[in-house]
Amino acid sequence: MQVPLYQAKAEFFRMLGHPVRIRVLELLQHGPVPVRDLLADIDVEPSSLSQQLAVLRRSGIVVSVREGSTVRYALAGGDVAELLRAARRILTELLAGRSELLAALRQSEPPVPSAPGNGRD
Repeated sequence: MQVPLYQAKAEFFRMLGHPVRIRVLELLQHGPVPVRDLLADIDVEPSSLSQQLAVLRRSGIVVSVREGSTVRYALAGGDVAELLRAARRILTELLAGRSELLAALRQSEPPVPSAPGNGRD
């Protein structure tokens, strides 16, 4: 039985649903990166990074290449970088909308009356 597309999409987004995985993908947008550089840029234990890289590798979203004793990771395709850029645009719009709402709420607040005996009489 085939998995419905909406379910496959949900599983894909669940796979992306970890901060370390997102950070790895961001760092890989500009080309292959050695594991040691990923560790230097991401504040996690090596075993945790290894687990998250394994999830990304199993999903097919990243590939690993061994060059001697160095293992480099790279995005499997350019669409992932576009997805990250789209997520950034969406978040920017959402947060801009929230800051506009916050500013409007602050402007519409009535002044707080001063309490008697506070030295403002």
